[in-house]
Order: sequence, then C-alpha cells, then structure tokens
Amino acid sequence: QVQLVESGGGLVQPGESLRLSCAASGDTAGDYHWGWYRQVRGNQREMVATITSDGTTNAADFVKDRFTISRDTAKSTIVLQINNVKPEDTAVYLCNFFTGRADYWGQGTQFTVSS
Repeated sequence: QVQLVESGGGLVQPGESLRLSCAASGDTAGDYHWGWYRQVRGNQREMVATITSDGTTNAADFVKDRFTISRDTAKSTIVLQINNVKPEDTAVYLCNFFTGRADYWGQGTQFTVSS
C-alpha cells in the first residue's frame, strides 16, 4: 500500500507561481511512475507531468516551460512548480503513484487562478 498526501493548492492570481507537493509513504520501493494529473469538473482526468523511479520525466504538451516536476528522494516527495499561472490551469490536481501492479491516488488539491 502507498499513501499519498498532497499540499499546496489554493487561490492564486494570474502570473503568480505555485508549488504543489505530494508526499508518499508505505511500499514505495521498486519501479514506479509518480506524478500529477488534473481534472476540471465534467472533464476527463489528464496527465500533467510524471517522473519515474530512474528519474525520467514526462510532461503534457500544454506544460511547455511553465511546469516543472522534481523529486526529493530523501523526503519521499515530488513537487510540481507552476510558473506564470493562467486561469485555464484551474483544476483539481491529483497525485498518482503507479507501480504496474497497483495504482494509487491522492485526495486531490484544488488550485484556482483568479484575479
């Protein structure tokens, strides 16, 4: 079992920056894909960015240069840095930990961009 705890959501203004963190605990050893997805009400969940156990990162096309995913192995945490936020970034952001045998999701954190 893996437990995921997200933090860092909230209300921000356009152009500001935001950091979302996901702390993992439990059976995190072995190969994995660990990352962030987002979901706007009524829409499908979409991948934002992921990082694998060997450090390979993958990001959606819309991420471009504004989103960066990083990992602190010692703290068992990943961080999604979002710069120059835009209203279309508004969504529930969910942390995911996928091992190939199991798929774990956090509760999600709401991130709203509004002036």
